[in-house]
Amino acid sequence: MIAMFPELKSERLNLSKIEKSDSAAVFSLFSDDAVTHYYDLATFETPEQADALIQLFNSRYEAQLGIRWAIRLQAGGDLIGTCGFNVWSPKMQNAVIGYDLMPIHWGRGYAREAVSTILNLAFGGGLVCGPLHRIQADTVPGNHASESLLRNLGFKDEGLRREAGFWKGRFHDLKCFGLLKSEFKA
Repeated sequence: MIAMFPELKSERLNLSKIEKSDSAAVFSLFSDDAVTHYYDLATFETPEQADALIQLFNSRYEAQLGIRWAIRLQAGGDLIGTCGFNVWSPKMQNAVIGYDLMPIHWGRGYAREAVSTILNLAFGGGLVCGPLHRIQADTVPGNHASESLLRNLGFKDEGLRREAGFWKGRFHDLKCFGLLKSEFKA
């Protein structure tokens, strides 16, 4: 039986399940080259790509392999981004985190607020995967905003994995960041 999707609130945001009705907003998000510049996903060209991504996010949760939330403004409920755990391992008690935000909302602290909220849930044992001991994030060198966000949340720079990613027809170096439960400050 699939556990009910956890809905979360923060000071300015609601984090909820990404629904089919969010397709236009998801397309708007991932059809923006600024959003996909450092992403392991090609910039969307058709609305059907948004539908497929929503289906992927939700199927991961149904299979208990990961979870992705819609980041919504409390005022109006508009989807302004997504965040979540792309994959988790109950056996290893770790997960890989990811997040994105529409450029019009960059620099307002929304990504930090959303990621902090899901870290609280994850390290508090509130995920269906069970307790987590470690959360990892990977960035492409040059993504200074993402690196700054991770450092501000207590993630440690663990080094460069040379040509560890392959997308958009070429290899990419990945900077690895990690956060242990013992290091996390709620």
